Amino acid sequence: MEKLQAIQTEIKEVSEKNKIFSIIESLLFVTGEPMKLKDISEIIGCKNNLTKSLLKEMSYLYNDENRGIKLISMNDEYQLVTKSENSEYIERILGNNSRQALSQASLETLAIVAYKQPITRIEIDDIRGVKSDSAVAKLIEKSLIKEVGRLEAPGRPILYSTTDEFLKQFGIENTKELPELQEIVYKYINEKEVENNDDNTKENDS
Repeated sequence: MEKLQAIQTEIKEVSEKNKIFSIIESLLFVTGEPMKLKDISEIIGCKNNLTKSLLKEMSYLYNDENRGIKLISMNDEYQLVTKSENSEYIERILGNNSRQALSQASLETLAIVAYKQPITRIEIDDIRGVKSDSAVAKLIEKSLIKEVGRLEAPGRPILYSTTDEFLKQFGIENTKELPELQEIVYKYINEKEVENNDDNTKENDS
């Protein structure tokens, strides 16, 4: 009898947890923007530490390779985003999104900032071998990088780092996932080079 009651209690707890998962998923889907932990907790009527534990469990569930979305967290804010490996297909329907609008120079600059942050523009120029003024300005305009201070050196050059918007745009949770980003960035660059070569070939043929 006690064993049966224990099983029934466990089933009830699982059912309640799944219900909360469903509610949180609906909230994040409808807002489409990062939601603060405390706001989610207030809506579902749970304490912050319990909500955080539930969100962590949800994140593991979304990591299934067959899921098209993932749950990311940034500074105790949570958001549902598409998986970066599906970006090629998403861009087909979105067309002019932030990543697609970036030039090769901007993508190269973004990758350098992401891996070397905080970094100065002069250091970016040294790595790329060319001036990066316009690329840096474009990335700031799109809120993908930001000024985070100045280097204690002659001239006190500005230091740049990536933003939360950068993490969101590329569907990553933190800089530990950057090796994946590197593959995406350079895949994008290579694809654009192939497209440009194809366009040039068509022009020559015509």
